[in-house]
Amino acid sequence: MERKNVESSHILSIGYDENSKILEVEFKGKKVYQYKQVPKGVYENLMNSDSHGTFLSAYIRDKYPTIKIN
Repeated sequence: MERKNVESSHILSIGYDENSKILEVEFKGKKVYQYKQVPKGVYENLMNSDSHGTFLSAYIRDKYPTIKIN
């Protein structure tokens, strides 16, 4: 999955696959997590938010099935 680099104190890059509805987040420290069943609108709001980390914590983390892939 292709990820886009973002300006964030904790996140390096974010990717999204519309077909599978998987959101992939690479954190500083090289940990990568996939969040499943994430609607496209949530991904778009994440990418447009002033703080990616704050949005992730409030609206994605602990709300969607998550796996650590790296």
